[in-house]
Amino acid sequence: MDWQPEPISLQQLIDLLQQSTTPNTEIHMRVTQQLRSFDNIPDYNKYLAFIFTLLHQENVSTRVAAGLVLKNNIKMNFGNIPLEVIQYVKQCSIEALNDDIVNIRSTAGTIITTICTAYGFESWPELLKQLVNLLDNQNILIVESSINALQKICEDSARVLRYNNENDLYYIIPKFIELFNSQSVKVRRDAIDCANQFILMKSDFLTLHMKNFLNGLYQCTSDPSPEVKKVVCQAFVMILEVYPNELMEELPNVVKYMLYCTQDEDESVALEACEFWLTFAEQPMMLMNLSSFIPEIVPVLLKGMIYSPNDIAIIKGLDEDDTNIPDNEQDIKPRHHKSKQHYQQNPGQSHEFPEEYDESDDEYDDFDDDDEKYSEWNLRKCSAAALDVMASTIGDKLLEVLLPLLNTELQSSEWEHVESAILALGAVGEGCQEGMKVHLPTLWQFLLLNLDNPKPLVRSITCWTLGRYAKWSLDPPLGTDVELHRQTYFNPLLEKLLDRILDNNKRVQEAGCSAFATLEEIAQGELIPYLKPILEKFSIAFTKYQNKNLLILYDAVGTLADSVGDALNQPELIEILMPPLINRWNQIPDDDNGIFPLLECLSSVAIALGPGFLSFSQPIWQRCINIIERTFILDDAFRRGETEEKPDKDFIIVALDLLSGIFQGLGNQIEFLMSNSYQPLLDIILKSIRDEALDVQQSAYALLGDVAISAYEYLKPRLTEFMVDIVKVITTYNENYHDLVCNNAIWATGEISLKAMDDMKQYVGSIIEPLIMKLHDESKSLSLLENIAITISRIGFVCPEIVSIHLPMFYKQWCSILRNIVDNKEKESAFFGMCKMIEVNPNAIIEDFVYFCDAIVHWTHLSPQLNLCFINILNGFKQMIGENWEQCLAKYPDEKMRQIIRQRLQVRYQV
Repeated sequence: MDWQPEPISLQQLIDLLQQSTTPNTEIHMRVTQQLRSFDNIPDYNKYLAFIFTLLHQENVSTRVAAGLVLKNNIKMNFGNIPLEVIQYVKQCSIEALNDDIVNIRSTAGTIITTICTAYGFESWPELLKQLVNLLDNQNILIVESSINALQKICEDSARVLRYNNENDLYYIIPKFIELFNSQSVKVRRDAIDCANQFILMKSDFLTLHMKNFLNGLYQCTSDPSPEVKKVVCQAFVMILEVYPNELMEELPNVVKYMLYCTQDEDESVALEACEFWLTFAEQPMMLMNLSSFIPEIVPVLLKGMIYSPNDIAIIKGLDEDDTNIPDNEQDIKPRHHKSKQHYQQNPGQSHEFPEEYDESDDEYDDFDDDDEKYSEWNLRKCSAAALDVMASTIGDKLLEVLLPLLNTELQSSEWEHVESAILALGAVGEGCQEGMKVHLPTLWQFLLLNLDNPKPLVRSITCWTLGRYAKWSLDPPLGTDVELHRQTYFNPLLEKLLDRILDNNKRVQEAGCSAFATLEEIAQGELIPYLKPILEKFSIAFTKYQNKNLLILYDAVGTLADSVGDALNQPELIEILMPPLINRWNQIPDDDNGIFPLLECLSSVAIALGPGFLSFSQPIWQRCINIIERTFILDDAFRRGETEEKPDKDFIIVALDLLSGIFQGLGNQIEFLMSNSYQPLLDIILKSIRDEALDVQQSAYALLGDVAISAYEYLKPRLTEFMVDIVKVITTYNENYHDLVCNNAIWATGEISLKAMDDMKQYVGSIIEPLIMKLHDESKSLSLLENIAITISRIGFVCPEIVSIHLPMFYKQWCSILRNIVDNKEKESAFFGMCKMIEVNPNAIIEDFVYFCDAIVHWTHLSPQLNLCFINILNGFKQMIGENWEQCLAKYPDEKMRQIIRQRLQVRYQV
């Protein structure tokens, strides 16, 4: 390192770096700007490296600042830094690993990792050997800094090393394992962590050394260091996931160790260990072993679910009636609106899968506090989740161990123990639902009583648990009087949850509202007799809730509307429901994202009220258009560089979806709104489907389809404009048109076809073959394939001469996709279309006619008109096939299904 800095420039830079450590924001910003101005000076980063590595007489904070600025420069400007400067920085960073000061050594490791990430390991081929050689140094501080640098590299670049430096890892992995026995805690910790980065890859270089790796871990199980315990637990969790057989020999000892660590005083250790039980329960080959360890595991998980004194100290407002205390802005999590999807789905059946439990989802957030420090993944959540997964895995057998323990906890005089036991009951509510049915009659009254517990945390967790068992309150065991069962269990539940919605504690309000939304989804039309008291409670809640819980309340109102539908369209109910919603509508400004959940709620309400929404629709309609136009204006200004802040496109999405809801609700009465403002509406739809944001495109195509259904005469003059984009989406295999956009565009195409009739002929040639190709794409979701099949049929209904030519290309696939979907209007329109195409071109399917027979015999409820179509086609084919009818049926590959087809054709159609 012969290079030497110019003294005056060096001192100027040192002065600036010293100033950069000041807490004064103004000075710090000025210094940062000055430092950025040096980026174009070729040797600037050499100066930083020199100060960081060689000026031992300077303050540590100044040297570290130089190192961090250097690291950021490499990260942000690596393409502009001369390679000879980077070479100098490499030499300095390796030398800095020998420094006496720990912060310098740690920063050096960060710089090394940044260089590797920016330039690739091929630019520094000697690095790994340099670092590994330093691991043999007699100075333990140098060993610590070297293994720490390797830990950073492995953490950031394990996959790159796996594929580009595999040969190096064959000698590096044994070195890591050797260091498991180091005298330094830091070395042991980092060495294990380095090896851990490669476990999930199941690579040969680790598999080769797995026995030594495990032996090293077993020796570390006696290590008292919490830091070492954490990485050992992480290792066992990952090995259990991908190398479960390797643990079998020592499984009892591993289980014993993980149970011990799950109860560690250091919660970070306990949390890492608790992850083991989640993985254990999810491993099919561990099922038998899991059952044998359940008596040991369950008590430990229950212990982990109890609020500790530290937990309680963190949670704010534990015993407060805090309903009048405004929320802090940071307590309200940002919400992202999901664009509307149009699927041809079963009534009441969502194609959105319930959120599977993982560390990032909200399944177990309902029973915890929203305080920032406590809202993260923690031992309590992990323990409950592990119990949930175990219940799903081994089912009712878990109750043999669990229930005696819960019986004791539920009778405890300490509320924390009662609360954790109620949490445990909820956690097993899905996996052990059959076994719990016997106990629920006894537990139900106890749980209802605890909805009035003086402790808010007990009330809130009881809401959550009752929500998990809500279905049972409506579905009595066989032989039980249904009405009596519901009066005994469902009615009190509904009444009590409504009371908790108006609780004076905000946490309980949230839990009560969430549980009631769950009940709404389950009860559906059973709630109709109770709509007036429900809406009255909701109306009071609107006057009582702070901003955060209003979001939950909007969801509860929207879910109620989705669940009971047009039963809400009664004047006395509308008088209760709409005033608080309109009041909130008038209070929230257009640029406040707090309007998102309100618009989502109003969309559901508009659909449910139908004609009853007409008197509220005009100002809502116009405001939605204004919000969309305003957001596009802001976006255009941002694109031109006139503003620095990019607007939130969710404003467009929620407004489009509310407009869609108004169309669905008002139907033909939309004329009242369209007559004066159809051009602005069509303009924003066209602009939206051409927007770069996929979510905006999704919602725009959904709205376009709704316009076609209820107001096609306004769309017709501009149909060509929209079809250009639809054809592009359907025919272009581009990641810019992902399946969700494509789904809505295809659905809209089907709806347009039914209205356009002969006007569709000019577009069919462009889209029919791409649609058929998508129909054969097995990677697509079933719901998308159903949508494609129905849309092809709708196009075939209006243009049978064109589409029927293609029948051999899609007919069998079409039958197999639509045979099992629920009987509804969409399915009926599809079969009418298929019948029309068969009538035009019967010879196209004569060889495989049995597949159509299979599809039609799966109908349960069909209209007389469609039934007549089936009869005509069956008779026509029987005449064509004649004596070969049985031979035709024999072509169906499934013998059992063949018999069913034959029987049903005979019974229904005398064929």
